[in-house]
Amino acid sequence: MSSSPHAEQPSLGAPKIVLLACAVLEREIALHGGTARHIVETRLFEMGLHDQPDRLRAILQENLDAVDQRTDIEAVVLAYGLCGLGIAGLRPLRHKLVVPRAHDCITLFMGSKEAYAAHQKRSPACYYYTPGWNRGRRVPGPQRLEAMRVELGAKYEPEDVEFLIETEREQWALHNTATYIDLGTDDAKAEADYARKCAGELGWKFEHCQGDPALLKDLLLGNWDAERFQIIEPGMKLAHVPDATIMRAEPVKTALP
Repeated sequence: MSSSPHAEQPSLGAPKIVLLACAVLEREIALHGGTARHIVETRLFEMGLHDQPDRLRAILQENLDAVDQRTDIEAVVLAYGLCGLGIAGLRPLRHKLVVPRAHDCITLFMGSKEAYAAHQKRSPACYYYTPGWNRGRRVPGPQRLEAMRVELGAKYEPEDVEFLIETEREQWALHNTATYIDLGTDDAKAEADYARKCAGELGWKFEHCQGDPALLKDLLLGNWDAERFQIIEPGMKLAHVPDATIMRAEPVKTALP
């Protein structure tokens, strides 16, 4: 995790917030409002934690508890989607928690869950690439396999490593298109070239989509309507619902004596 305080004064009318965000969105956040003066602190967490939902939940709850002790903010904002239920169960103590209605971060790149769903309907076999996921080498391509060999080689025997890599390849075989989405960061062109290269080496089609920063901007700037954002008040917790709303707030049950 990295943390950066913001020394500027709060923006007029915007609530003072602490931002907890996945590092995959670091440059997009900085570009589209993450240095706004009402954001008093930003905490970034390693990308890929959605692969370990229980760990993601524990890390976010620990940090939520810590920033909830502050008396100089009005809300905590989460730049995450549901992420494999990794944020389900989070509960604020003092300040309201604000979360975009999203299954994962691609919604934040697309601008809305409706735009994301429409694209998936048009291209159900695509795999999404973004600058952050590219930089982390968390996307299909030769460098991903190299990174996996190093990472897994420290934990498993060689034959187990090759089995896990082959399993990864089998998952990639379910896709046929590399869909690259950018929100105008300074590395967008270079990372588009990388995604195109990965597509060529995989034998996939390549698609370059210009993202929509509206949802991310409104998340950062405090424009929180109930249709696009879930607000969890103290005494409530975030819960998943299997419909278009994606999530809801429900009471925290207290244990009987």
